[in-house]
Order: sequence, then structure tokens, then C-alpha cells
Amino acid sequence: MPFRFVHTADLHLDSPLRSLALRNADLADIVRGATRQALVRIVDLCIAEEVDALLIAGDLYDGSQTSMNTALFLAGELRRLDEAGIRVFIIRGNHDAQSQVTNELTLSPSTHVFKGRSKPVLAKTLESGRDVYIHGMSFASPHAPESLLPSFQMPAADAINIGMLHTSLAGAAGHDLYAPCSVADLQAHGFDYWALGHVHQRQVHASEPFVVMPGMPQGRDINEAGAKGVTLATVSDEGRLTIEERAIGLATFERMSLDLTGISEWSDMLDAVRNAFLRARNAAAADHVILRLALTGATPLAWRLRRDGDLLQGEIENVAAGIGGCWIEKIELECRSPDPETGTVMADPVDELAALVSSDVLPAHGYRQDVRAAVEELLQQLPPELRQLLAPDEASVERLAFDAGVSGADEVLAHLHGNSGEGAR
Repeated sequence: MPFRFVHTADLHLDSPLRSLALRNADLADIVRGATRQALVRIVDLCIAEEVDALLIAGDLYDGSQTSMNTALFLAGELRRLDEAGIRVFIIRGNHDAQSQVTNELTLSPSTHVFKGRSKPVLAKTLESGRDVYIHGMSFASPHAPESLLPSFQMPAADAINIGMLHTSLAGAAGHDLYAPCSVADLQAHGFDYWALGHVHQRQVHASEPFVVMPGMPQGRDINEAGAKGVTLATVSDEGRLTIEERAIGLATFERMSLDLTGISEWSDMLDAVRNAFLRARNAAAADHVILRLALTGATPLAWRLRRDGDLLQGEIENVAAGIGGCWIEKIELECRSPDPETGTVMADPVDELAALVSSDVLPAHGYRQDVRAAVEELLQQLPPELRQLLAPDEASVERLAFDAGVSGADEVLAHLHGNSGEGAR
């Protein structure tokens, strides 16, 4: 019989909501419970596929805020695996090292948590007589600036060797450097499969031998967008490895850009949004798709969309609700009015004023100084901690002033354009 295992990492159980845009209570409840549901689905997959083992390559928890309730939930799921005869192998990641309950919970007998020394564990003997060993190493500190690879034992002779390591590899955007090493170094060590964790985006770095970063099984905000899952691996009796990805996430975050060029009616805009949402919903493997929508392109609706932002938000949320399993995380307005010189729309005085503001007012030194003075006055009224966050240096104050000037001008012009349009009707 082959040796089959599921490889996952970075569940971050019960991590707090990190998106201020999740103001919808129903949506917040879905995201809040999604990390637990991901573990339930992973356990369900292990039992349904009758695998031999579940490998968790670090960051089960989400740092120091983890409660004992989280740990008890984990213990209950691991008990389901124990009752099904499925072994569990765990290494601790940087977030686990911060958890107060990491060392306090008694887990089921079939669960093995690797310590700070890499001592291989026999997982199974294949019918061919070859043994399968799991090697792993945990780190007690949230910081691991040096490679842990030199601390791993060499592969057991005439056996299948699987290594578990929580590592940033050579580095990844949005992730701290943690137990750094190269893919080439991992390949040269002689293991048949490296079960990695830490980086939240899935990537199969190599296949001879396999070096797999499974990604997290459930995204938590728009910066963890895209489908999420786990790796199901099989070691044949002859020792040949094959892998496949299995979708797990309850909800997936996605960025969507919709070009409104050529659309001039509000109802047509909503139809375009509805069609785009349907495509996204049909393409998603998860139960729920959570969208950050960017409206782009040149459209006569640009002014009204900005002026009536509250109406736009309500209308689009209503469209999403009608589809089911579709949610709006945020709407970004990046569209503009068509250029009057192209002849696509008739010029009006507010468009001419907008051009004048863009070319003469916003770049003017006097205007920028006035806006900066207003920003500095507002900053003085904020608590010191918030001032340091918003404007830690002079360049930051300058950027705040510029953004405020542009945003304020856009808002005023939007209302002027809307009012002039209403007067003409």
C-alpha cells in the first residue's frame, strides 16, 4: 500500500479580522470563522481520502492573542484524526512561538510535535520494504535569522525521507525573513519531499525532489487573495511521489477591475457589474467570493459615481446579494470623464473647470502651501501616536497634503458636475 499524506501550513486559527472594510456583520462572521472551517475541511479530506498522515508545517496559531478555546478546538479536530487512525506531524512556526498555549495543550497520542532537534520519525513501511521517515524541526523563537537546514540529519539510507521546515526561503514580499535557505540547498540535502510553510502563496518550487510551499488554506483579507488549498501527496510502493492540489477555503478574496468605457447609463453599469460578479462567482471554488471592485475607464458616469458613492455602494451590494455567495469588500473608483476634445461627449463648464484645476491650481505653490498648513494644523489635534503613524517625516506630510488637495478637488468637482447635470434635466 502507498503512503499518502496531506501537507498544509499557516492556518492561523482564529486570527483577528484585519480588514476595516468588513463592516457587514454577516460577512465578518464568515471571515471570522473561516480559519476554523478550513481545519475542519482538512480533517474531512484526510478521513475521506484515508490518508496515513497530516503534515502541518507551522503557524497553526496566530501569535500571542490565541486563547485556550482555540487550542481546545484544535485538539478536538486532531482527536477526529486519531480516531480514524491518521497520524499528525507538526512543526512550530514563528507565530506558534508567540502563542501562550503552544506548550500547554496535551494532544492525542497519534500527534507528534517536533522539537528543536531534527530526529526522524518512522511513519510507515511500504510493501516494498522501504521505510518512510518524517524529519522536522521547530523553533522556540519568533525570529530565526539563520538557516535551520544544517541542523537536519542526513536522509536515512534506502528510505523515503520527508522534511518539514518553516522558512521564508530566500525571502518573500510581505513576509519576515525566517530560517532562510535556498531551494538548491534543500534539493542538495537528499530528501525526497520538503513540506514547507511560512509563505502564504502556494508554489511548487521543484519536483526533483519536491519542494512545496502549499500556501495557507484560507485567506483572511484582500492581501491574501486567490484560491487556497492543501497538497495531497502519494508515495507509491516503488517510492515514486506524485502531488495534487485540493481546494479547501470557505471564502476567497479576489480583486476585480471593471472597465466602464462606453457605458453612460446607470442601469447599464449595474448590468455590467452583475455579469462580472456572475463570472467571478462561477469561477470560484470556494463557497463565498469576496471582491474588491475597481471601476475604471472613461465614462460620463464618472462624476455621478463619485458624487453618489453611498448609493453606488448600496446598489452594488444589492447586486452581489442577489447572486448569493458574493460579497463586496470595497469599491475603488478609478474611472474618469471622457476627454471633451475627443468628441465622445459634449464639453461642459465643469469639465473645463476640472482641466483648469488640474493644470493650474493643484501644481500652484501657494495652493499647496495652504493645503499643507491645514494638514499640519489637523495633525496637531491628533494624539502623538497617530501623528507618528500618519506623518513620521516631512515627506509624509507632503504626501498627505498632496493627496488631500487632489481628493478635495475631486469631491468638489464631482458635486458641481452632479448639480449642473440635475439643473439641465
